[in-house]
Amino acid sequence: MRRKGISFLLYSYLATELLAPFFGSFLILYGVFFLVRLIPLLEVVLDLGINFFDFVRLFSYIFPHMLLYVIPMASMAGVIIGFTRLTNEREILALKACGISLRQMLPPVVLVSAVIAALTGYFSVRLIPAGEIAMHQLMFQLAKEKIDSGIKEKKFTEALGDLVLYVDNVDENELWRGVYVSDMRGRKQPIIIMAKDGYMKADINSMSVTIILNNGTLHNSSGQDSQIISFRRYLLHIPLKPPTRIDGDDVTTLSRGSMSQEQLLAAAHEHGVDTPTGIVYLTEYHHRLALPVGCLILSLLGLPLGLQAGPGRKAVGVPFGLAFFVLYYVVFTLFRVMTEDMTLPVIVGMWSPNLLFAVLTGIISWRVEQERPILSERLTFLLSSVLGIVFFKPFQQVLRLFRHVVSRRISSEKQEEPAGVDEDGMLIHADAKSKIFHLPGCEDYYCVDCSLQFNSVSVAYKAGFKACPYCGEQVNTYDSF
Repeated sequence: MRRKGISFLLYSYLATELLAPFFGSFLILYGVFFLVRLIPLLEVVLDLGINFFDFVRLFSYIFPHMLLYVIPMASMAGVIIGFTRLTNEREILALKACGISLRQMLPPVVLVSAVIAALTGYFSVRLIPAGEIAMHQLMFQLAKEKIDSGIKEKKFTEALGDLVLYVDNVDENELWRGVYVSDMRGRKQPIIIMAKDGYMKADINSMSVTIILNNGTLHNSSGQDSQIISFRRYLLHIPLKPPTRIDGDDVTTLSRGSMSQEQLLAAAHEHGVDTPTGIVYLTEYHHRLALPVGCLILSLLGLPLGLQAGPGRKAVGVPFGLAFFVLYYVVFTLFRVMTEDMTLPVIVGMWSPNLLFAVLTGIISWRVEQERPILSERLTFLLSSVLGIVFFKPFQQVLRLFRHVVSRRISSEKQEEPAGVDEDGMLIHADAKSKIFHLPGCEDYYCVDCSLQFNSVSVAYKAGFKACPYCGEQVNTYDSF
């Protein structure tokens, strides 16, 4: 009974330690994503002229899509930061001294991670498709309201693109009286339409509005020919093309992202599960299920990464966690592209990243439990060699080039200064490997390999060094040398 009480107390304490940094990381990451998404969103707001309430609605529909990436990152960061603090304050050491192993600390992490992963799955499967459909409807409504607000009595309305509309009177039922339309769509000379009355009807499925005119005439002229047609009913179909692209995404188009799971499966079977189109729908179906599982795996990976901290050691858990997070999404995207190209089967392509990272999490957790480093010495040496070849050597070359350019700039500024060291008090720089020294004013005076310094040329000669060709000419100009 006592042990159950201790376990509950331990689990609740660890869960509390994880949730606090999770919410903090969530707010920070969501703020960053919000600012990134805000600028392109403001373009739509200004173009459509919507109010603050509609802006809040618009952003709330984008909210679930951002959480699909914010929640897994915040979950992993929360686990890493929580266990990093416990390790730095020696609480993990105290728990191990009491006989509590890493496996006994795992249940609260699994529980918290599972709840967060389930929340991510709910956003992925339910809220994101619902948000896209609501976004579609809202953008259509805002575009129609923009047109409605532009149609005023006794004024020409140009909100319909190549159609110019004039309404003499609008009654309380939004029925127009005395309608004049100039239709310039695909024409050099407009078609003039005059009608006794009319009204406008919207169709959300086709994202278009239809102007219905009654009892009027149509005047069409082409060159010297003209034509007058009387009608009792005339329809003008106008597709709505408002500025509805947010950061490259057309929010007025119902894509596979707005379909439910059942609709995705039905569309895949309709096109054929072995066809490229059917594969695309199947990858979207498994994408929504695989990401929440990946969130759970990344959260569990945060436990051994957080234990890498300690007194006298750098807290490498956060940069390691960020690297693994980016690596996971790179691998996931790569496998998805290969699946959509029909290089890999759907199940293998969409679930292999989770399987690979699950095995990686198990190996890292086992090594940490055995008090071993995350990476073996051989793998660490291999990675350091690869990084040295790929990153550090090119960086050193760029740095050397930069220093060379700086040294030439400095030497050019000092060309008119005397080269003698004893007169200006500047030291002589020498290369210990090549046994060559350089005087002030030489372009190699600030070279990277010049690690030795001499007070005078005579001292440099006595030490067995010789001047470079440029400096040798300068030395011969001084009688003292």
